[in-house]
Amino acid sequence: MLLTLAASCLKPLLALPGSRGKRSAGKMDILDLPAFTRDTLGLTGLNLSTDLLVGSDRSSLEGFRDRADRASCSCLLLVEAEAQNLGGESEADAVASRERLLRVVEAAHLLGCTAAAVRVQSPDSEAALGRVAVRLKPVMERAERLDVNLLISPMAGLTDRPERVTELLKKVGGFRVGTFPDFEAASKAKDAATYLHRLTPYATVVSASTQRLEPASKKAGDASVEAFREGAWVHQPYDLKVMVNAIRSVGYDGPLAIDYRGPDDVIIGVSRSRDALHALVGSEQFFEEP
Repeated sequence: MLLTLAASCLKPLLALPGSRGKRSAGKMDILDLPAFTRDTLGLTGLNLSTDLLVGSDRSSLEGFRDRADRASCSCLLLVEAEAQNLGGESEADAVASRERLLRVVEAAHLLGCTAAAVRVQSPDSEAALGRVAVRLKPVMERAERLDVNLLISPMAGLTDRPERVTELLKKVGGFRVGTFPDFEAASKAKDAATYLHRLTPYATVVSASTQRLEPASKKAGDASVEAFREGAWVHQPYDLKVMVNAIRSVGYDGPLAIDYRGPDDVIIGVSRSRDALHALVGSEQFFEEP
């Protein structure tokens, strides 16, 4: 599996446009993100989120793609940051969401991404399921013409349960509609492995979301110690070994995007997540912690 980075977790470090023309407190130019991801974090691809690209035009998106290509750290997935109201009864909301997603798919294409991901805001009912499928079809058709996969991210409501997600995929139809499974979302299911077994066969990218990593030791009671070399990391509150084994068991070998969501310094959190996941996917490559 290719370990990549969800760039949203580095948002505090980036100098991004803010309200009234002011920039955020971070100092890193987003154009430097691919080289930083490759050279400092040792990761070889990016998931971008749309909130990092506010104000971008065609030229700036193509410029980012060029910088990413030169750094050998391509953008693989564009994630729409806001859930889109596709299941409600308001036709005006549905039209606005459809137009937004058409722009997201176009941006993904300009960035060179293989996929775009969206969270679907919708109640869980048969009527809402039908509305969402109808409203996603034109987005799916545009994505197919641009060779971009359209991925459904997990969210409370219609897409909370794997079986409802797969029903939606069938109703939308097409070869390029799929899923974007997430480890944290899986951990909240009754059975995390079963959750991932059902969604991962449709995945183009899997989100390896992490929260807290602690030093592994050989003392009794430590979880998954055998999976790690001495001095590496054990993840809490859920077992990364369960998650990785679940996606591997259905033949997944695509990008695994590290998305650190914990309280520690983000660079340290991403680095520890990287080492823990390298150990679990069988890589012998380890890096010095920044």
